Amino acid sequence: MTRLAALPLALLALAAPLAARESLGVYESWAAFRDPSPARCYAIAKPQGSAQAPAPAPAYATVSNWPERRVRGAVHFVLSREIAGKSAVRLSVGDKRFTLVARGRNAWAADPQGDAAIIAAMRSSGSMSVSATSAKGGGFTDRYTLAGAATAMDAAIVGCAKR
Repeated sequence: MTRLAALPLALLALAAPLAARESLGVYESWAAFRDPSPARCYAIAKPQGSAQAPAPAPAYATVSNWPERRVRGAVHFVLSREIAGKSAVRLSVGDKRFTLVARGRNAWAADPQGDAAIIAAMRSSGSMSVSATSAKGGGFTDRYTLAGAATAMDAAIVGCAKR
């Protein structure tokens, strides 16, 4: 098979995982999706633009449900920058503050009780931000609006319940 003939097959193979994702809706600054295998439904948002230097990689926040693993409401952040080795990662949701567990560009609550507290704060607040020290030095903050977050989280819960 020639390289030119193989190109459409390669593009089709790359598009297949994207096609498997089902949109559950877009709610202001948040969206909800369902993945079939492994079964997962989640709400997701990207941070708002910033006056800081452009992020070297895409950042986002998710609240996921994994019914086969009996996980509901797992909060996860992919940060815009890799954090310094032992840097504290702080999440502010309205007037509530949380310290997250982090490695590389990933941050999450320490336990399911932390997830629940973060989600409760998200449901009653208008914005949140995640701050840390970059591996390259200097602090950074990823800021999110929570408009539509509660509805997107509910859509993700219902999306997995309908399986």
